[in-house]
Amino acid sequence: MSADSGVAEAAAVLRAGGLVAFPTETVYGLGANALDAQAVARIFAAKARPSFDPLITHLAEAAELEKLVGTVSPAVAVLAERFWPGPLTLIVDRPAAIPPIVTSGLETMAVRVPDHAAARGLIAAAGVPVAAPSANRFGQLSPTWAEHVVAGLGAAVDVVLDGGPTRCGIESTIVDVRGERPVVLRLGALPVESLEEAVGPVTVRPGSSGQPVAPGTLAAHYAPRTPLRLVTGAGPMDDGGARRGFLGFRSRPAGEWAAVEVLSSDGDLTEAAARLFDALHRLDGAGVDEIVVEPVPEVGVGRAVNDRLRRAAATWG
Repeated sequence: MSADSGVAEAAAVLRAGGLVAFPTETVYGLGANALDAQAVARIFAAKARPSFDPLITHLAEAAELEKLVGTVSPAVAVLAERFWPGPLTLIVDRPAAIPPIVTSGLETMAVRVPDHAAARGLIAAAGVPVAAPSANRFGQLSPTWAEHVVAGLGAAVDVVLDGGPTRCGIESTIVDVRGERPVVLRLGALPVESLEEAVGPVTVRPGSSGQPVAPGTLAAHYAPRTPLRLVTGAGPMDDGGARRGFLGFRSRPAGEWAAVEVLSSDGDLTEAAARLFDALHRLDGAGVDEIVVEPVPEVGVGRAVNDRLRRAAATWG
């Protein structure tokens, strides 16, 4: 269903307890009414997502946050004013209106305002906050096209709003602002450098041991069905082979490969991030036995790209 014409129908589905996949600027989300515990339970079932992994609550406008949680801290207010709508998720105290299933029983809640007209229009038309992880099977590649959602989840979704490719291509940056210094729990589409320009030094602590405080922080995640190996260090590059695929940053490698994807021939990290999951989806469907991947420069949004690659490789480690 077109995101331009299907918002009203999709909003009605959300209000009735259904699941709607919708585009954001990051990846496609799988949404349910965040105030309806039974509807949210359908997200976990559709994704085969473990109950300990919390969801992100999406709002249509930044002004809705205080209506939901009450007065926010100065740090939350500064970051929300600077970066919402946008690919930033903030950790705040869970309000009583949000059922514990949304936060996996935690007393904190992850929340953001997406920078996509269809997403905000859907949330506004539904009239409720929307709980939404990425619209894919748990642990697998995130969807950046509606086709990825249909291929991965099929009939488990009641409505898929097709808004074309997502702009950022990787998930939001997640920041916990409850302490003296903001803590980045998940690297994402908003670079750490941009956060530090707004609030000063931040602590970067991606990863999770035990129950995660934020989604997308498990050591093994974001993985294709094909084994993936991340090439690091200065050792010689493999020479390919008839059954191997390669994901490169700027150029093709030497040798013969069954399939090759290049993220940005111009070395543009924003373009590389936007193309990451789509390229991995294509390699995953190319019938190869292994995907070999080189990292991108560890600066700006490149840190988030490499974070995704490391977690994908850990799944097959």
